[in-house]
Amino acid sequence: MNILEISELRKSFGDKTVLDGLTLNVPEHSIYGFIGRSGAGKTTTMKIVLGLLRSDSGEVRVAEEKVSFGETATNRFIGYLPDVPEFYGFMTAAEYLRFCGEITGMQGDDIKTRSAELLEAVGLKNEKHRIKGYSRGMKQRLGIAQALLGRPKLLICDEPTSALDPVGRKEILDILQNAREQTTVLFSTHILSDIDKICTDAAILEGGKICLSGGISDLRSKMSSEGYELELSRPEEAAIIAEAFGCETEGCRIVFSEKQHSIGDLMRSLADRSIRPVHLTRLERTLDELFAEVIGK
Repeated sequence: MNILEISELRKSFGDKTVLDGLTLNVPEHSIYGFIGRSGAGKTTTMKIVLGLLRSDSGEVRVAEEKVSFGETATNRFIGYLPDVPEFYGFMTAAEYLRFCGEITGMQGDDIKTRSAELLEAVGLKNEKHRIKGYSRGMKQRLGIAQALLGRPKLLICDEPTSALDPVGRKEILDILQNAREQTTVLFSTHILSDIDKICTDAAILEGGKICLSGGISDLRSKMSSEGYELELSRPEEAAIIAEAFGCETEGCRIVFSEKQHSIGDLMRSLADRSIRPVHLTRLERTLDELFAEVIGK
């Protein structure tokens, strides 16, 4: 089952087309990475999903219910963390969650139990300071706790790690990964290493459309290359093999493509010359390189 279905979504601001027939399906209990450059339309898409922005055309469904602008009944299924969450700084984390629970109609005992669970999950269980003294990372963690308070079927996070240091980013990614046990996670980002670490699925947004999407394993297969790097003991050995195979060489290293020469031919050539390889490594494209290729950069 898809928890989120977006079909042929279009949105323009004046003469600028931001979304141009965007179609996206997010499977239930996935961690879905929504990748795109700054200004690609990720936040616009999320606002339409939340019913906060009117689309020009297209359809959005959350948990099989249609989303309508200004009529946010489907938001009962959604928890949302904006890129810069705002809080009442004079409150503690526990007070803030209690306040959020009360205004959404949760029962007192449930608020207390759920708040304790979430504050422990995000590492704020023993934090007694007022929110105004929180770091950016602590606010992001509290924002995730607030977004999960009502047990949503879909957790949407807009650039949740963009302004954090490496430690803070890891903490947030760990929390999102653990949240998958309770919900489906959709988060937008332009930090591709975050996608590589925790996502089960991903989509690349460019030109207002999804130009590549699928499971991470499928994307990894597209990242595979037929390039290899061979390291030998001495530069003169590398020069001999490079000349025989027409490869590039740098010191003791040779880079070659299997489209030109098979590994079998290479190993036979090494054996014939009594040359022992030190390392033979398959070169893999990174997600950054795949992204650059897809968007034509």
